[in-house]
Amino acid sequence: MSNIEILKSKIHRATVTDSNLNYEGSITIDEALIEAAALREWERVQVLNVNTGARFDTYVIKGARNSGDICLNGAAARLVQKGDIVIILSYWSVQISEADTLTPVIINPNSKNQVL
Repeated sequence: MSNIEILKSKIHRATVTDSNLNYEGSITIDEALIEAAALREWERVQVLNVNTGARFDTYVIKGARNSGDICLNGAAARLVQKGDIVIILSYWSVQISEADTLTPVIINPNSKNQVL
C-alpha cells in the first residue's frame, strides 16, 4: 500500500522568544505547547518564518512548562530573530486509506505563546 504525508499538528503564529547560535541545533518549545500540539521531544518539525519566508526542518526539545519558550538553536538561529512569528508543523506518514480518518491538531497561541 502507498503512504502519504499529511499534517499532524500545527502551532500557528508563535512568537520567537530567543535564538541560541552556540547550541547543537533544534527548536526549544514550551512543554505545554508540545503537549497541546501532540508533538514529541526529538520529533522532526518544519518551521516557517512568517517574517522572512524562511522554511526549514529541525527537531523538538522540551522547554520549561508555561514559559512561552520558542527558541531556535544552532544553525536555525540564523534564520530567525527574537520577535519573529513562526508556524511549526508536524506530519504523519500514513497509508492513503487512513488519511481521510485523521484530523490535525491546530494550536493558536496568544502573543505570549500560551495555549488558548
